[in-house]
Amino acid sequence: MDSKRIRTSIGRFFAWLALNFCSLMVKLIPVNCLYGFARGISSLGYRFSGKQRKIALESLTIAFGQEKSPQEIEEIARNSFTFMAKAAIELMFLMDKPGLLKERVKIEGKDNLDSALSRGNGVILVSAHFGNFPLLMARLAFSGYKIAGIMRAMRDTRVEKFFMAKRDRLNIKTIYSQPRDTCVNKTIETLRNNELVFIPIDQNFGTGGVFVDFFGRKAATATGPVILAKRTKAAVLPCFIIRQKDDHHKIIFEPELDIKEGKDFQETIVVNIQRLTSIIESYIRRYPAEWGWIHRRWKSKPN
Repeated sequence: MDSKRIRTSIGRFFAWLALNFCSLMVKLIPVNCLYGFARGISSLGYRFSGKQRKIALESLTIAFGQEKSPQEIEEIARNSFTFMAKAAIELMFLMDKPGLLKERVKIEGKDNLDSALSRGNGVILVSAHFGNFPLLMARLAFSGYKIAGIMRAMRDTRVEKFFMAKRDRLNIKTIYSQPRDTCVNKTIETLRNNELVFIPIDQNFGTGGVFVDFFGRKAATATGPVILAKRTKAAVLPCFIIRQKDDHHKIIFEPELDIKEGKDFQETIVVNIQRLTSIIESYIRRYPAEWGWIHRRWKSKPN
């Protein structure tokens, strides 16, 4: 085993220990101390996670380097780490408490969701790794909606099983993004059952997607929402969950996206993926600390 694999294994082992430690602490410490505990964890994370901190600062500089000072960029990075820590604590604390979760997560634009669902072709919820998005799915599941999420399997199988168990208890269906054919077939089946499918399209998609503008740079982006909508006639609904000042949350359902037709199928895909990406960018600009900046969004380059 080479040194890189050894470092990776050690890192994942300590991440697994940290997950179990946090899960235990959530059960032991008073509720009113949970967010203070999360802030402490995030401070340690920001200080000692050198690689992730570097990626976050680089990504923020790409997005806001012409608009914000280095001090403002670092503040957003720190707040982003804090929000991620709070989100992790909330998943352990709220996912098993439907009454409390409903109280802390309000919904705005529910009429847009119900109207889209009433047509019977399913709804594609297009979003991002923005805010505490697993709470969005949990809140909808607790409210009686049948929902699935398209997700990449985590590299650490122990962590994946931990969160998979929580999703299963909530009846949130998991559709893994790989293998691709299985993902497509399960997604189509779910939509044809008139259910919801949550698809984040904000991460680098390598060579399989299309390149659209994101913060002024071309970013490889998944095309699934538009292709699936054309194939199944499912509604496409952008949605986001936003943390409030009191650490409650608000889910916003935007109006349904009316798919614009291009001169050919490829142009139809590019035009509409750009529109969805622009909506995502608009939310990140308004709430920059809500997005996961520790991902290399612009890693793939167009030919």
